[in-house]
Amino acid sequence: MAITTLSSRQFNQDAGQAKKAALSGPVIITDRGKPAHVLLTFEAYQHITRANTKIADLLAMPFPCDLEFETQPLRDLAQAADLS
Repeated sequence: MAITTLSSRQFNQDAGQAKKAALSGPVIITDRGKPAHVLLTFEAYQHITRANTKIADLLAMPFPCDLEFETQPLRDLAQAADLS
């Protein structure tokens, strides 16, 4: 499964190219260099929105290697027990 990246300008100038690329995998459409939209075939969309999708199937799906994943630091929620 190939992942294609197109700028918004490229997408607007040649939507046919984007549709052809979507046949072999998701097409990421960027806006000012940042991913903004994803173009999928309807079959691929149905596959990922299927109600009986298993977590293992979702984790096995390819995704861009430059995906940024940010987390918030956990606050220490532990409190001393009141033994009075």
